[in-house]
Amino acid sequence: MKGRIFKVRTNTAGEIPEDQSIAIKQSFPFYIKAPMVVIGIYLFFYILFLLQDIIVPFAFAGLISILLNPVYNRFQRWKLNKIVAITFTILLAVLLLAGILFFLSSQIAQFGEMIPQLKAKSLTMFHDLQAWLSSQFGITIEKQMSMISEGMNNSKAYLGKTLDTVFGMLSFLVLIPLYVFLLLFYKPLILNFIFEVFDEDNSDQVADILHETKSAVQSYIVGLMIETTMIAVLNSAALLLLGVPYAILIGVIGAILNLIPYLGGVVAIALPVLMAIVTKEGFTTPLLIIAAYSFIQFIDNNILVPKVVSSKVSVNALISIIVVLLGGMLWGVSGMFLSIPFIAVFKIIFDRIEELKPWGKLLGDQMPDDVPVKVVNKEETDD
Repeated sequence: MKGRIFKVRTNTAGEIPEDQSIAIKQSFPFYIKAPMVVIGIYLFFYILFLLQDIIVPFAFAGLISILLNPVYNRFQRWKLNKIVAITFTILLAVLLLAGILFFLSSQIAQFGEMIPQLKAKSLTMFHDLQAWLSSQFGITIEKQMSMISEGMNNSKAYLGKTLDTVFGMLSFLVLIPLYVFLLLFYKPLILNFIFEVFDEDNSDQVADILHETKSAVQSYIVGLMIETTMIAVLNSAALLLLGVPYAILIGVIGAILNLIPYLGGVVAIALPVLMAIVTKEGFTTPLLIIAAYSFIQFIDNNILVPKVVSSKVSVNALISIIVVLLGGMLWGVSGMFLSIPFIAVFKIIFDRIEELKPWGKLLGDQMPDDVPVKVVNKEETDD
């Protein structure tokens, strides 16, 4: 196949006229451009998937370094050495995290004392369920056990993934503090690189984007921390009133799961319901737990998130659900956590670049005032 030859005319200054540049840009038909774009997007996300062990901890470290930046700046204003200021900043964050983990571990240790009782009750309920399935649906106990054994064999594949996740979390504990230290240490170098990449005419625009990104990420993460604390208190109080064992532990775990947008809240309800089914008689307590958690979710979605999680960037619910699911498919639970801050940063960039403003509006939740009525309601305008 012979290649296509383009003859380009230049003016006296050696520049390509505008009509010639447009012709060059439109040289390839759509049915060739579209597959190239799709292949490029696929390769981009495939590379992100392959490099998740490197990119994910670095992304978390970037968010944490932005969050800790005010503390680091405060230490520097106290005339501390740069390395000492970074070390103290990371040490404070580690102590805070260690306090939370110590609290949870003490609750988990107490939970271990109840495991024999839970095991006995679970076995009784399991045998009752087997008898009910056998009597109602004619599924023999032998058939049920064979189905369970097949499920156990299929779950072995997931065991390796679980172990990989555990080792990944251990590597996170080493890599993230190291990345945070280096990001704070080389912050002037990174900022100088970003400004030098773009023309001097765009320096004000770049500074505005960096400032808005920093403010949005800090506001989002601090708001999430406050929201999580309030949800943990509400969950624990509701479970204590209902007499659910280990109410504080389950309430805190539910608040942490609630950090996963739109999906974590559903999983958070299942934990206390299962505990109540195993430890309580009847279904009154599980139904009350569902009602209490639904009320807490209503408060969270309508009061806490709009007022407390006061991010300067608002992403609409449709885009949020899509990016959370895509993040989960790409990087698992870590991708779900990172999806909303990432899409918020993209919206900040899109809103400040003229060619990308339509995409920024698509990501936002502000409805346009001048809707094209002739397109949306064509039948009504024709009448």
